[in-house]
Amino acid sequence: MNNDLLQEFMELNEEERSILEQKKEIKKDLYTSQRSFVIESEKLLDHDKMIMVRKHTRFVDFPKHTHNYIEINYVFNGELHQTVGEEKLCLKKGELLFLNQHIDHEIEASGREDIIINFIIQPQFFEYIFSFLSTDNRISNFIINSLYNNTQDGHFLYFAVAEVEIIQKVIGRIIDEIRNPSLLSDSSIKLYIGLLMIELIKHSDKLKRNEVYSSRQFIMLETMKYIDKNYRNASLYELAHQLNQSYHSLSKHIKNATNCTFKSLVQEKRLTIARQLLENTDLSIAEIVDRTGYDNVSYFYRIFRDKFGHTPKELREQSAQ
Repeated sequence: MNNDLLQEFMELNEEERSILEQKKEIKKDLYTSQRSFVIESEKLLDHDKMIMVRKHTRFVDFPKHTHNYIEINYVFNGELHQTVGEEKLCLKKGELLFLNQHIDHEIEASGREDIIINFIIQPQFFEYIFSFLSTDNRISNFIINSLYNNTQDGHFLYFAVAEVEIIQKVIGRIIDEIRNPSLLSDSSIKLYIGLLMIELIKHSDKLKRNEVYSSRQFIMLETMKYIDKNYRNASLYELAHQLNQSYHSLSKHIKNATNCTFKSLVQEKRLTIARQLLENTDLSIAEIVDRTGYDNVSYFYRIFRDKFGHTPKELREQSAQ
């Protein structure tokens, strides 16, 4: 452990000092503008940021709440006691807990030596990461559920990875990049989080608990896996047959769960792949159009510009600078 960093985290911040001096409950207006306790990323993140880390406030109970972002709790030192859904958990030093936007949880007051690092992540941040992951694992399922499920289903993943050295090192590097940013920090953070996800998949035997998926979540997970593998020629009729669902009921389910049609989800995936190919390969634009399942170049140019604000050529030139 970095002892200097531990000492830095041990120091009282302004909120903790106020809690100790006045012995008050948590000030909800620091975290939310809503009547219900939904902690808002807008209160914690700069408007142009997708991810940040902050030290969890000690010495006070956090009553039951949810977030409008994905949170990762990392125990830097000590322990973390909380109730997630209906389950009491005690995280030890070096352990991780992933929480999606919809899971209720409440946290017991942390002591002076309980240093918890909260990663606050906009769900859209994972769109980049997800495209590089296999879709047949619990991490990818969690990401899919967080990105595309609009049905308020709570979900969490608890990893007992304190003894996995590579994971501890990657987390340390993410914390360092966010606390001490450089010109390349945004790119580095994406790569490190991608590496973290890969290492967690490789060490899935360390996953202690996770919530069981409902049937509607299962359908959405299978839908996104299908699109991920078949985006060039994806067919809702084919997917409905595979899932033993009627075309109309599956279409309605997808719309209710994601606020998007099946067609728009496929198009989103195609455009994401097209952008990655433009930025990371020398393929011609005509080849990229073909590889992503489009047969009309003019149409591709129009929807690409509507999505990203630049033509494919302009985006490629920018990425080459």
